[in-house]
Amino acid sequence: MEKVKKTAEQWRAELSPEVFYITREAGTERPYSGQYNDFHQTGDYYCACCGGLLFRSQHKFDSHCGWPAFYEQAEPDSTYRVRDTSHGMIREEVRCSRCDAHLGHVFPDGPKPTGERYCINSLAMVFEAK
Repeated sequence: MEKVKKTAEQWRAELSPEVFYITREAGTERPYSGQYNDFHQTGDYYCACCGGLLFRSQHKFDSHCGWPAFYEQAEPDSTYRVRDTSHGMIREEVRCSRCDAHLGHVFPDGPKPTGERYCINSLAMVFEAK
């Protein structure tokens, strides 16, 4: 996989202020505000920054957490995790493997078969219907 590397200025010029805040500054959408939270179409979800494949609709589930939730990433190397100790919590941050965009967090309370819940910001993704 070819890494996408750009300066903050380059990202800022390409992305909307909201997408820049979420993906490049590790922001978070308000719960239940994202376009993919209550969304059930068939297709794939790609990184809003670099277009890398992140998640597939067949791995999406209704977690009622306020953000789109997936129990598995599209490919084993679609994302990677970083320890996040911000806001007085210890969490696993999820980032895009191609461009290091902040996507959201992963928690150990998802459904089988993985038991994981990737809690992802809608603004960090672009959906392509199948």
